Amino acid sequence: MTHFWATSGHLLLDREPGGGLRVTDDFLKAYLARPELLPPDEACAAERALHAKLMEAPQAQIAPAEIDAILDEDARANWLFMLGWRERLLAAPTLEAAYAGVIRDGIKDIPPLFLDQLVHVILRAALDEVDDPYVVRAAECLFRPQRVTHHENTILLADADIIEGHEADRHASPLLAMLGGPAATSLDILKASNADQYWQRSDGFDMVLDLGGAPSGRAALGQALRHWIRQIHGFDVAIEPLDKVKDADWRWFVGLDAQATSIGNALWTGESVGEEALSRVLALYTLTLPAEVPALPAARGKPIYLVMAMTPDRLLRLKPQNLVAGLPLALREMAN
Repeated sequence: MTHFWATSGHLLLDREPGGGLRVTDDFLKAYLARPELLPPDEACAAERALHAKLMEAPQAQIAPAEIDAILDEDARANWLFMLGWRERLLAAPTLEAAYAGVIRDGIKDIPPLFLDQLVHVILRAALDEVDDPYVVRAAECLFRPQRVTHHENTILLADADIIEGHEADRHASPLLAMLGGPAATSLDILKASNADQYWQRSDGFDMVLDLGGAPSGRAALGQALRHWIRQIHGFDVAIEPLDKVKDADWRWFVGLDAQATSIGNALWTGESVGEEALSRVLALYTLTLPAEVPALPAARGKPIYLVMAMTPDRLLRLKPQNLVAGLPLALREMAN
């Protein structure tokens, strides 16, 4: 087994016999160690007592009066959210089921950071037996925004936070300057000559994915999506990259991000989509459900398209939750 993404927290979780992740006290303690929940120096005695109680017993019952006693309004709001989040995670049989439930219930009031953290650790479990660094690097796109650059007839994806977070002179790194951020001393395009380095650098998120390289970054991302779907839904699918957008039969599609959803909706309704919008489509896939998984009538026997697009300012922000709620699964209707 290859070791990577230690920062996901996967070592803090237990595994169910079927492979799902089970929440543990240690995993909940990791939330309690976050800066938003660590009592600051000026915190009142009630907040300090609550934090200490939960660090001792992360699943302890908390009375409303213990929250009401916290003097700072923002701190009270943080703790109310955290306790509600804890209950949602503990109520489900697995972390995967908890994530799916959160998505289906609606994510309006949930900070994106919390969703990204769940995707990170669930994907880590999904990729447990994967030894292809291109697939694992591509999977980073599902929980970390990417900065997109066209360069020498290919498309490069670099971690947006890494690019924006460096303060060194951008001219010290021509690659990073090209990608639109200040310089970094350890930013490299993932390729055959350095692929083995990915595993040691995986928590740095500092390697660039070439979508059009050899091997294909698009194909690697398709495989990452396949592993994500299997971990969440419990069945395998086939995902293949395509070259054309205009000639697709738009009976059913899933936008992998907000931009792609907007473009796909226009194509689905027969609207004209301008060249500028089409130029922002970075990848198109067909997804095939296994024969034993019932599909909704509208999608039965038809290709399911997955679309990925960047924003006008060249940012890619995938929404893996769309593959939870957006697939045409008749099983969901039957469950309701």
